[in-house]
Amino acid sequence: MGMSFFSALFFLLTLASIIYLLAAIGCLGAFRRRRTQRAPVRPPITILKPVCGFDAALEENLLSFCLQDYPQFQVVFGVREAKDPATPVIRRLIAALPGHDLSLVIDDRLAVANRKTSNLINMLPAARHDLLVVADSDMRVGPDYLDRIAAPFADPQVGAATCLYSGTPGRGLASALGALYLSDWLLPSALLAATWREPDFCFGATMAVRRRVLAAIGGFEGFAPFPANGFHLGQRVRQAGWQVRISSYVVENVVVEPDLRSLLSRELRRARAGRACRPLGYAFSCIGNNSLSFAFLFLLASGFSAAGALLLTMAAGLRLGLHFQLRTALRVPPPSVPWLLPLRDLLCLFIWLRSHFGNEVGWRGRLQLMQRS
Repeated sequence: MGMSFFSALFFLLTLASIIYLLAAIGCLGAFRRRRTQRAPVRPPITILKPVCGFDAALEENLLSFCLQDYPQFQVVFGVREAKDPATPVIRRLIAALPGHDLSLVIDDRLAVANRKTSNLINMLPAARHDLLVVADSDMRVGPDYLDRIAAPFADPQVGAATCLYSGTPGRGLASALGALYLSDWLLPSALLAATWREPDFCFGATMAVRRRVLAAIGGFEGFAPFPANGFHLGQRVRQAGWQVRISSYVVENVVVEPDLRSLLSRELRRARAGRACRPLGYAFSCIGNNSLSFAFLFLLASGFSAAGALLLTMAAGLRLGLHFQLRTALRVPPPSVPWLLPLRDLLCLFIWLRSHFGNEVGWRGRLQLMQRS
């Protein structure tokens, strides 16, 4: 007796997801060999850090960008108003490091509707160097970060560079699930995308761009209407004839979610941004993200067949293998939480399905409408 429609569907989806996991594991090995890449020349760099509100571990995160083993760099922090909870943290940091080139820009002007982009526009006049690095405030890096960011710019054809990023969880289940997604789901998919084609995207974890390239594509104003700023920066750089590179450095995203509701809101925002940027690619992203869910659904649809049990075992083994390889090959921070993989897989499926209903998302207490480029 042949397969039912649903049995055949979940069989094909499971098989495709297993192929995806095999490809991801292979790409990690190739990326690992680039981890020693350093800059042959070390141009002066300005780091732009737009900040809004107080996040857990904010001071430690910001401090990590100030303690770089790099000859000449400047850090410009930016907030919209002096009463922002992050302002005293930044002032304390600047006072504690008098020998460092650190400054704070407080400017509430809204040059564009997007507040983060407005913050960057207001900060840009304070930047003194030609190589600009923009990084979100919940990121944390080591002292070799700038050295590795500068490396791709030794090629004069490179206009922008970005970093993959992994998740380091705070306390609680929601934080652990959020960090697990960044490390085990988002990072491998981005690495695969960059392996299969020339990158045309950047991540908010790090957007590095030559100042003259930024000016040529219309400055930060050029992609202000779009919440996924990094993606659109990368697109415009590529369209202008420059190359975008993935740095060998993996940034650490400190994930602190107070509860599951907060996690779902953040991930729904990210998912809808991804759907707006690449509708077709996002439609097929469920294949790589839901290997365990599809394998289990095939097991059910096939009546707990031997084939179903075999595919579920293969999917689980590969997902576990990817989980542990990430933590050895790329030094993705511990803890290792393999027992959360099935729950994380199911949550990915829920977010993917939910993201197709509606275009509004919440961010910092405000609603924003996703727009396509």
